[in-house]
Amino acid sequence: MKLYVGLDVGLEETSLCIVDGEGLTIREVKVMTDPAAIRSAVEGYADRLERVGVEASSLGIWMQKMRTLLTSRKLLKRKLIDLENHIRGALRAYGLLVGGVARGAFEARVRELIDRSDPIFAMTVEAMLDVRRAILEGYDRLHRVLLQVVQHDAVCRRLMTVPGVGPVAALSFKVGVDEPHRFARSRTVGAHFGLAPRRHQSGTSIDYEGRISKQGDVAVREALCEAAASLLLRVRKWSALRAWGLRIAKRSSMLCAITAVARKLASILHRMWVSETDFHVGFGAKITQRLRLKPAR
Repeated sequence: MKLYVGLDVGLEETSLCIVDGEGLTIREVKVMTDPAAIRSAVEGYADRLERVGVEASSLGIWMQKMRTLLTSRKLLKRKLIDLENHIRGALRAYGLLVGGVARGAFEARVRELIDRSDPIFAMTVEAMLDVRRAILEGYDRLHRVLLQVVQHDAVCRRLMTVPGVGPVAALSFKVGVDEPHRFARSRTVGAHFGLAPRRHQSGTSIDYEGRISKQGDVAVREALCEAAASLLLRVRKWSALRAWGLRIAKRSSMLCAITAVARKLASILHRMWVSETDFHVGFGAKITQRLRLKPAR
């Protein structure tokens, strides 16, 4: 007799139901969401199993949608920058300099420069401007959707209370972590995203630490580094984390400081998520104590 298994996968428990070809229930049980536990529940029926169906959780679907939103927005932003750089380079060859202009004023500035140019050259640049305008409209549309998602997400709003962490960094971190309780310790989150240095050990060489591993989700690692750079270079409000990072930059380099702060940010954001605690002035002392950061005098 052929049997069929249905799995309703949750964060902690998985509901498992085995039925026969007539639809009669053979076994119905709840087990831990663990491959070994699920296998143990169906092991006695393995020789008769015809098909296994898995009901994807709503959380998993939401994460995939948000990941698509983030990657699509990033792609359009990259193409937008490429087009602008190409147009700048084409104009520079003719002695026409765009200069430092805001993104909204870029097209008007370029049209002003090509107003009296050769017709063929002007038409070529205008075609590039038309493509840029379409990409910019798509990018703006996706960015507005991202802001709306973050505005209605309690976890993202909490993560954004950390100085330097914006909507993109908050949503990227949430999508990358997915389930915060799968990390037993917050300080391991940074290593999960490739922000911990590699360790080189052998019997014939000295034990030393190398560059960061760059393992895991690239998008999350980049978002954390951008947030760290914003905290160190743009934010002026004092915090234990910023003071710690600036001390590293003083004795080493700003790049090393950004990487170190990004790794600490991963730990802080995870701890805030798990403990459901916002970042505020009084919270700085607790973070300093947990992460062993010494506040500046």
